[in-house]
Parts: sequence; C-alpha cells; structure tokens
Amino acid sequence: MKTGNRSFNTSAVLSLSLAITLSAADKQVGGPKGGRLLENEAPRAEFFVEKDRAVTITFYDKELKPVPPAEQVVTAIAETKKSKAKLEFEKKGGALLSRTPLPEGDGYTVVEQIKARVEAKAHNFRIKYDTSTCRKCKRVEYACICDE
Repeated sequence: MKTGNRSFNTSAVLSLSLAITLSAADKQVGGPKGGRLLENEAPRAEFFVEKDRAVTITFYDKELKPVPPAEQVVTAIAETKKSKAKLEFEKKGGALLSRTPLPEGDGYTVVEQIKARVEAKAHNFRIKYDTSTCRKCKRVEYACICDE
C-alpha cells in the first residue's frame, strides 16, 4: 500500500468518525418522564401532560437529574381551532404544574414560554399537541424523538 493511499484512508476514517459523532450529538433526546425535552438553556425543561391533562414542567441538569424550579417563569397558551387557553404554573412537588388542564381534544398547538428569571428574555417553544403513539419510537407524538 502506498503512503498516499494510507493518508487518504486515515482522512476518510477520521471524516466518517466525525460525521457519526456529530449525528449522535444532534440526536433528539426524550424527557425522562416520557414528555418532550425542550431545547432551552440549562436547566432543561420537560413538557409532560398528565392523565388529567394538567401540564407538568420538570427541570433537569446536564445528566438529566431533576432539579427544583428556581426563578423560572413559565406560561403556555393552547391554541385550539375554536379558542386560546392560557395556562399558568405553580411550584408543586419539585416541578411546575399548570393550574388548569389543557383543553379537550388534540391536534392543536401549545406555545410554551420560559424565562430563566422574571426580567430575562423569553424563549418560546411551539409544541403540536398530539396524543397518538409514534410507530417508530413508541412515544406520544408530542414527545416523539424520531427525525420525522
């Protein structure tokens, strides 16, 4: 084997390794409770809908261990075809729980707004609320971690 070819093969292997590493880093991670893990600054927030349709926002550190809410301010607006419903949250059991449940049905958008502190800039997240189960990852669609 010629030195030039070995150099090319080494470069090809390094390029492939880098591509695999980057694609693994981009893989979407699901929330520990089965909800949607939002792409906000640490601590990361998980949007999870309880059986009674109340929304729980749980915060996690880098190792996805729960941390109690501190100064975060969270609001949400459920935008159904017929109306909009604002959800406000209160601290309860180491997380934030909505005072009212989501409207009946699904297939609508929930706009989640998170601030690290009252005076901080808000980060908005649009979540399509769909309770059907994804065939590929077996999670509810609003928390699906597939690339589709």
